[in-house]
Amino acid sequence: MGGLETIIVERRDGVVTVTLNRPERKNAANGRMWQELLETFLDVTHHRQDRVLVITGAGGAFCSGADITDPSGVSGDPADPHLVRMRYLGEVMLALHDVPKPTIAKIGGVAAGAGLSLALQCDLTVASRSSRLSEIFSLRGLSVDGGSSWLLPRLVGLHRAKELAFFADMLSADEAQAIGLINRVVPDDELDSFVDEWVGRLASGPPLALSMTKRLLNNGAQVTMAQALEDEARSQTVNFATADTAEAMRAFVERRPPRFEGR
Repeated sequence: MGGLETIIVERRDGVVTVTLNRPERKNAANGRMWQELLETFLDVTHHRQDRVLVITGAGGAFCSGADITDPSGVSGDPADPHLVRMRYLGEVMLALHDVPKPTIAKIGGVAAGAGLSLALQCDLTVASRSSRLSEIFSLRGLSVDGGSSWLLPRLVGLHRAKELAFFADMLSADEAQAIGLINRVVPDDELDSFVDEWVGRLASGPPLALSMTKRLLNNGAQVTMAQALEDEARSQTVNFATADTAEAMRAFVERRPPRFEGR
């Protein structure tokens, strides 16, 4: 693909920070951005040293949604029919959903439409108090996309999900937190430090155990209790054979923090 044009990817101490970087468009995602995000999510999935993924936006916005003015569309090819374009968007969202490591959306400013879907695909969501969020699709004559039909009922319940999708109201961060749409709201000037603290804790955690916990929780609503218990048993069997779990046991006995290496 060559050099990145629409996002900035930074790696430090096991943390990958992806900054959506089209501030002149409130980081609206054009075809190029969706392509770069897909490539990045797949790269993080397979990069063993990456432990946490953070997604944020430049210039005081998270993401105002898909850039509907881009003639190339989501897939980057103007010749693609709409179904092909939307399936490409689905690939991007599924790649983020399937990243086997903790993911955090750091939301400042507006997160709307597919931009809000992108944030909600993350495992954890932290927003600045001045941020605004909307399932804006119906105001554009569209139905929800980006996985929102799956995410919203699981986050806020079916009836509240329909309210958000039908009316497309712009929510304050406090309103979004009150209904369970996002995890935390912090003062604007504390957003970076709060997320950094969470990231530090996750990056120092046990990578294999966190990865399996993520998969168990994502699958939990789709399996029976009996299957969930069996899946947990298999995951714990894997854990007990790892060096990280042995290290955690030694650290407990020695009254010190464990040093996890992901093996």
